Amino acid sequence: MTLAPETTALTVQLRLTDSWLALCDPSALTPGRGVAALLPDGGQAAVFLDRAGRMYAIDNRDPFSGAAVLSRGLIGSHQGRPFVASPLLKQRFDLESGRCLDDETVRVTTYEVRIS
Repeated sequence: MTLAPETTALTVQLRLTDSWLALCDPSALTPGRGVAALLPDGGQAAVFLDRAGRMYAIDNRDPFSGAAVLSRGLIGSHQGRPFVASPLLKQRFDLESGRCLDDETVRVTTYEVRIS
């Protein structure tokens, strides 16, 4: 679904601890790709739109390298679970739970995301 910015007031929003943060117009998301969003605390979230139209958001910082690069990773699925593979060291992170599929002791923060 593509929405023209001039015809809609819809916004992609990210759930923070006690509020929703407006990020962008839904048309800014490309299916199969991620974008980075700056958070009020100076951190970053990686927001993804899969080819089926589902949105996911996780911490953008790769816990293995420390670099803010997960938004540039490749998305895919493993046993029906959506994941993003880090573009640096290729570890895969479940987009729903944040769990690393390659090292179960590691996980990234996940965020609830919606269009409102």
